[in-house]
Amino acid sequence: MKTKLIIMPMLAATVSLSACASITNDANVPIAISFSDGTNGSCNLSNKRASYQVPIPSTPMIRRSDDSLKYNCETSRGDKPFGSIPSTMGGKIIASAVFIDFGITDAITDKHREYPASYVIPVPR
Repeated sequence: MKTKLIIMPMLAATVSLSACASITNDANVPIAISFSDGTNGSCNLSNKRASYQVPIPSTPMIRRSDDSLKYNCETSRGDKPFGSIPSTMGGKIIASAVFIDFGITDAITDKHREYPASYVIPVPR
């Protein structure tokens, strides 16, 4: 009985302190983007949630999404690299799935997704 009195409050505290990504994560994430050859330029970035036109190098705020961030760029030298930056799943969805709402809210908002903090776009030579 004494064990129950200790475990129950600890379990309640754990559940209340664990928060899903929809509550604790911002919808946007900064990504420091540059070209591998060090040149300047611009890129069109897009995922299913938003599209951006940004100068390179820069650190734009990008809306989290469960799909890759596609880029189509042009360097100051006239090179035109293109490709995508993969999105990964953050660890907070596990707490949401277990304790809160089975991860449903995070799956709808994509706030559990992560893009890398920095990305170097390869420029072919």
